[in-house]
Amino acid sequence: MKNTNWIWSVATLGALVTLSACGDSNAGEDSQEISFGATAGPYSDMLTKAIVPGLEEKGYSVTINEYQDYIIPNRELANGTDDANLFQHQVYLDAFAENNDLDLASLVTVPTAPMGIYSEAYQSLEDIEDGVEIAIPNDPTNGARAFLMLEDAGLITFKDEIDPLTVSIQDIDENKHNLQFVELEAAQLPREVGQKPLTAVPGNFALSAGLDLTTALELEDMADQYRNVVAVRSEDVDGQLAQDIQAVIESDEFEAVIDEEFEGFGKPNWMEQ
Repeated sequence: MKNTNWIWSVATLGALVTLSACGDSNAGEDSQEISFGATAGPYSDMLTKAIVPGLEEKGYSVTINEYQDYIIPNRELANGTDDANLFQHQVYLDAFAENNDLDLASLVTVPTAPMGIYSEAYQSLEDIEDGVEIAIPNDPTNGARAFLMLEDAGLITFKDEIDPLTVSIQDIDENKHNLQFVELEAAQLPREVGQKPLTAVPGNFALSAGLDLTTALELEDMADQYRNVVAVRSEDVDGQLAQDIQAVIESDEFEAVIDEEFEGFGKPNWMEQ
């Protein structure tokens, strides 16, 4: 949610591209056709560059169905249109599945673009002045991530016994620079870079707007529950396709593409061990 970040629309681009290949595989002699859902942007790119080639080598023909919202992909997965998807973190998947009575499960966590604090007014967080405005996401999940990032940066402290998944402005104990929080929809935040002295932008929106993750004054130390996951139907979690997807993502080839093509993405704990 690797990495929360919602655009609530109902438009979908449908099938973006079909990639086919045959080869020796656990999937059998004939190429098996599967569909993989993703939102437009970095995670569709991750499928194309880092996951689909490995699945092709295992004998799959993969259609990437690219979506413009965070509602349709899980419904298309649940109804069988897609066999897996990649666009959401664990917190969102759990909440969406429960609220919509869908039987979905996460398969494996992937590297995820972190939220960052961007500024055209300051070169470092050490330079900020008291009372400056900072734009942050107004939804509870991404807002909590922004506050945790500010705590890690030493700009705020929290009261005792806070819930890191729901922490909010009410939980702040000390605001060292008297930061003024401006809460906006996550999708609007890239436009505030340069308009506000400081802006906390979720990774997927930052990349979609052409921001360079490595130029952020601070990047979040993302908890794994906020990193994106490959999701499948619960009934398929132990199936051959699920095993093959996991094997591709856990391969050295996958990590090499991530290191080369997805600079700044935070890796999940299993990749750092």
